[in-house]
Amino acid sequence: MHGKKPDIDRVFHALGDPTRRAILEKLSEGPMSVSRLAEPLEITLAAVVQHLQVLEESGLVQTEKLGRVRTCQIAPGGLSVAAQWIGDRRTLWERRLDRLGELLAEPGERRLDVPTGGRPKGK
Repeated sequence: MHGKKPDIDRVFHALGDPTRRAILEKLSEGPMSVSRLAEPLEITLAAVVQHLQVLEESGLVQTEKLGRVRTCQIAPGGLSVAAQWIGDRRTLWERRLDRLGELLAEPGERRLDVPTGGRPKGK
C-alpha cells in the first residue's frame, strides 16, 4: 500500500465498520502485532486479517511482516483525506447556513445580536 493515495470511498467504507474502527482505536496506542490486535475482539484471527486488508487498501493502516510477525500501524495521513473532505463540506454548509440566517433575519435585526442561548436579545 506504500505510495498509493488514499481513496475517499475506500476510507469511508473502511470506517463504516465498527470492528475496523475498534482496530483503529487500538492502533492509536501504537504499532502492534495482528495477534495482539485480535485479543480483545471476539472474532477469528482470519477475520481480523480480512479487516486489516480493507484498512490497508483504504490507506488507513500500514502493515509490515518481519519473520513470522505482522506488525500494523496507523498510516500517516490516512485519515487526512476524510478530514479534508469533511472540512470542505463543513465550510460550504456553514456559509450556506450563514446566508440563510441573513435571509431569514427580520429587517433591522442583526445576527450578531443572537446570544449563545439561541434567542435574539429583547425577545
